[in-house]
Amino acid sequence: MTYNFPLLSAANEGAVSTLTNTQAGRSLLSNVIPFTVNTQTNQTLTISIAEIISDYKDYADQAQSNYANLAEMGTYLGQKLNERAEAISLANHANWTDFGDTGASVLGLTSTDITVSATNIDDIVRGIIEQIQTANGFDLYIENGGFIEWRPSDWTFLVQYMQSMGYTFADEALRDGGKGRLGKETMGLYHYVSTSHPAGGHLMAGVRKAQKLGILSSTYGNVYRQDNPASSTAGSLSGTQIHTRLDYGLLVPTNMLPVVFDVNV
Repeated sequence: MTYNFPLLSAANEGAVSTLTNTQAGRSLLSNVIPFTVNTQTNQTLTISIAEIISDYKDYADQAQSNYANLAEMGTYLGQKLNERAEAISLANHANWTDFGDTGASVLGLTSTDITVSATNIDDIVRGIIEQIQTANGFDLYIENGGFIEWRPSDWTFLVQYMQSMGYTFADEALRDGGKGRLGKETMGLYHYVSTSHPAGGHLMAGVRKAQKLGILSSTYGNVYRQDNPASSTAGSLSGTQIHTRLDYGLLVPTNMLPVVFDVNV
């Protein structure tokens, strides 16, 4: 399955022209509307990669063990596959725009690592919003919202910052440890936390819905069951095999690249 993402590149945008706005100028036959051509290009997202997870239970184990419940095992497999989808999304950082420390703790478009702390975590948030605006992405930011997905250690600094602010904001963070702000907008960004970040210190941030993860819905979420599956040598096994799968494709469209950031930490 293929999805199309047509776009106008900056090089192919139409130019705005000025018409002579005087009574004499408006009457000139030469003062015409110029013809311009806006050339569209197209990018595609193809769902061509499959991830799979399975489990096999012998009939005797199913009959005797409380841990061999197939329904619960199917739920577990689904959770593992969801975690895998999150890891796939976060591992795509090579296709995002670098954001880091440009020097003297000034944040901008560079790959130099930021040392995250409770005293600069608000600077990171403001810096991301600034770069979205600089990339002319503010309309998308208003429409979809901005976000960042922290590591647990960074989330601790964010909670520390929130708890120090005073008033109702700090009271809430002191009461629930910051969980009330998880997935909600704070300081202009939606904040998430994950343990699925790749090695090397890469956080994902920017405008929500900019990176496209295409999932084949006809297979996603289904648990497939096979009784007496074939063995790897000969004959069949005396039990049940279940599996679920994730068919996907991943794309950051060219016109979205400036508002999706690899926050180097």
